[in-house]
Amino acid sequence: VFFSDLDDCNYSIKFIPKEMGVHTVSVKHKDMHIPGSPFEFTVGPIQGGGAHKVRASGNGLARGEVNSTNEFNIYTREAGAGGLAIAIEGPAKAEIDFFDRKDGSCGVSYVCPEPGEYQVSIKFNDEHIPDSPFNVLIGSPFGDAKKLTIHSLQTKGHEVNRPCMFTVNVNGARGRLDARVTAPSGAEDTCIVQEMGDGMNEKKTSIIPIYDKLFSVFLSIAEHYAIRFVPRENGVHWVHVRFNGRDIPDSPFRVVVGHANADPGRVFASGSGLYQGETGHPCEFLIDTMNAGAGALAVTVDGPSKVQLDCREVAEGYRVSFTPTAPGDYLITIKFAGINIAGSPFKCLVGGVGYNTNRGIGSLSTSSSYVQREQSSSYVSNSRNNYGFADASRVRAHGDGLLRAYRNEKATFTVDTRDSGNGMLMVGVFGPKYPCEEVFVKHVGNNQYNVQYTVREKGEYMLVVKWGDQHIPGSPWHIEVV
Repeated sequence: VFFSDLDDCNYSIKFIPKEMGVHTVSVKHKDMHIPGSPFEFTVGPIQGGGAHKVRASGNGLARGEVNSTNEFNIYTREAGAGGLAIAIEGPAKAEIDFFDRKDGSCGVSYVCPEPGEYQVSIKFNDEHIPDSPFNVLIGSPFGDAKKLTIHSLQTKGHEVNRPCMFTVNVNGARGRLDARVTAPSGAEDTCIVQEMGDGMNEKKTSIIPIYDKLFSVFLSIAEHYAIRFVPRENGVHWVHVRFNGRDIPDSPFRVVVGHANADPGRVFASGSGLYQGETGHPCEFLIDTMNAGAGALAVTVDGPSKVQLDCREVAEGYRVSFTPTAPGDYLITIKFAGINIAGSPFKCLVGGVGYNTNRGIGSLSTSSSYVQREQSSSYVSNSRNNYGFADASRVRAHGDGLLRAYRNEKATFTVDTRDSGNGMLMVGVFGPKYPCEEVFVKHVGNNQYNVQYTVREKGEYMLVVKWGDQHIPGSPWHIEVV
């Protein structure tokens, strides 16, 4: 790979392919994939193009400022030949400028004369590209929001289920302070905003926070505030801090939880089920995550019928299957650590006769599956099983029950003890006051166990999983029950 500095913060990247086919190109800045990366790059004839192969990214698709230039990029190379159309609708007519780079990508800039919510539609051959239309909030200039400063924000070294905290100085500004956090999986949660007293010591306050769907809102009359959140996943989190409805400078802030070694550029999907299928028959494909590190894997299928996603862990990663009940096009989106892997979304063409699904003509249904992948061990054994002493370091556990639980609802997870020797599996859940009332452990075959537990009270619980007398990797887990 050859890099050339073109000045003005622009770089040229060149590489010489050695073979035909689809290549994955990862471009990172400060160990983070840039928007759109990893890129799919086909050497030779492009097959299976279309609107689903067009990507768009950039700040101008998320937020913008009135009477300022807002920008984003569109990548059309892998889509093949076709027409691109861009439309922006909102409170006022936006001025749009389009620049074709002649390399399969183009730059788009626009200026909105009035604040408000705008809708950016991008179509390829009269078909919306993935995630289009985009809802963009165009705000007024920063105003008092530019006065706010962030302090004591630790950008890495955090742990799952351990509180993260930083402080905000409003520097005399008065208004509404609010914050939220976006996890690698895309899940959003509120941050707790609390007034702080003189000397940066926390104090109780009689001011009542006002909550909406995503933000914890605080009316600002003090100078210093503490903002807290509890991460539930490993990976990169984005913390949004707003003042009077406007992001403060540099918001959102990047915070790394755990080891940020999750690399979507090293995840690959293969199998005929990504491209074609038949109604009533399983569409199956493999997701290879062996070299991708630890991170959240999310699979979504959009199509004419709702499907049941079956996700099974295998040696290479995960084998996923679904059975469509109606013919048509199904879009399979695969994200790792919140980023599309190369080639995603995939279009699966399903033929055959449709079953009665009681759905209207032209309606679409979405099905999703979510897995938190732990870091794989580098240890390799020459034999399938080790019948010696129990080795807890080689036991693996996965499932939503390790991340979250809800009062009076069953939480489940799976424990895999293959290649970990002979041992006894012990599971315990202890709460703020009492132990968990119900914990069921069932051997489901092949040295794998299904664990279910139910808690009756809210609060922070400790989940312990031991193989023999040793904790397995990740144990103990700290789970907030709501």
